[in-house]
Amino acid sequence: MKKIFFAAACLFFLQASGQDNTFDGKKWEAPYHLDIPNGWDVERFLIPISFAPSIACKGVEDIRFTPGWSKKASNEYWSYAFLWYLDGDQKFTPAIIEKNLTAYYSGLFKINTGDTVNSVTVKTNIKTVPSPNGDLKTFDGTVYMSDYMTKQPIILNLLIHIKKCAEQNKTFVFYEVSPQPFTDNVWNSLHQLWANFRCTKE
Repeated sequence: MKKIFFAAACLFFLQASGQDNTFDGKKWEAPYHLDIPNGWDVERFLIPISFAPSIACKGVEDIRFTPGWSKKASNEYWSYAFLWYLDGDQKFTPAIIEKNLTAYYSGLFKINTGDTVNSVTVKTNIKTVPSPNGDLKTFDGTVYMSDYMTKQPIILNLLIHIKKCAEQNKTFVFYEVSPQPFTDNVWNSLHQLWANFRCTKE
């Protein structure tokens, strides 16, 4: 995998985070089931997130990158999904998600470019949408930001699922992300990840 996305962030995290720096995302065994399709890459790290410490949650982020996510000519460019496996009963509203995503993508740009003067402006717009079976809540929306790989503006479309499972004091937040419109075929692969998700390995 091309380590553009989180290599710098993970190094910074191990040096600067007050959390347990023995966490190894490659060896960590998730207690839930989230597919790893053939050809896709995986990254995992702890939350709170080093590059977005204002996000007030604790848990693990578990990412799935499409094979073409970093290839500008690919239909899969910037298309990926990530799961937040969070401790406790977390509440999410459009305003909370907008705040979190602004911090997340602002920090991601800065950690990958070395920008420390807040020159990147991230704009988010999230709304509640009808929930499919199994979702506690569902949201969609957009993130307008600077693409740190091309240094050009990009608009990401997002579909966000909130789920809680019986007998677990955990909150699952699953983000599907792509600059492609929701009618594009790339979303079928992202949707399938969530359709196949299970709260436990069993």
